[in-house]
Amino acid sequence: MAENFDLSGRVALVTGASSGFGQHFARVLAGAGARVVIGARREDRLRALVDELGADRALAVAMDVTDAGSVAAAFAAAEAAFGTVDLLVNNAGVAAPGALHKTSEADWDWVVDTNLKGAWLVAAEAARRLLAAGRSGAIVNIASVLGMATSRGHGVYSATKAGVIQLTRHMALELAGKGIRVNAICPGYFKTEMNEAYFDSAAGQQYIATTPAGRLGRMEEMDGPLLLLASEAGSFINGALLPVDGGHLVMSI
Repeated sequence: MAENFDLSGRVALVTGASSGFGQHFARVLAGAGARVVIGARREDRLRALVDELGADRALAVAMDVTDAGSVAAAFAAAEAAFGTVDLLVNNAGVAAPGALHKTSEADWDWVVDTNLKGAWLVAAEAARRLLAAGRSGAIVNIASVLGMATSRGHGVYSATKAGVIQLTRHMALELAGKGIRVNAICPGYFKTEMNEAYFDSAAGQQYIATTPAGRLGRMEEMDGPLLLLASEAGSFINGALLPVDGGHLVMSI
């Protein structure tokens, strides 16, 4: 069974790898045997991660997921170093919390361009290159429980993650016959740079206490779901949405 989770010989690309989930995912994939290409706009953080993982196992690429040219250049650099990317973790994301009437057009554009347009641009580039190379592969989109439910002050973010969920289903349908699986992980609440100020506050602590698990998720609790969808252990899983939320979505109303 352990062999099914082995990623030796695979080339993975992780977007938004300068912090949070992306940084953690890169470590997990490298630990499972993959060579890892880490992409983000903050290159200084990427270089530190490459030093940690080893230059023979990891490559840093500057990558703005909202820019098609930047995405294509990142994939080209990955191919030149390690070969065709056959495992994509589409993780880059941002948030601009605020009520509907307090959200600006600039907020909308920033979040939608990064979370939804960016996921589409990167997945489409990965698929094109896999098809051109005649290779099979896997795409794991990082959505959110807020794409399956919603919360006050997170309308734009929720809309983008709902879009990622529908895009996941659509890509899974179109690419299933071409040997490319597409699934989504929908994390619940984990502490990251994006939300740590809130969860360190009294209000945040009070909110978490009301959830079924009564705590935030731990980063290592994402490892199993990620490796399942990325590896041959999940070879017959396609178009799936996997909440990792401690039961948050089944809260009593």
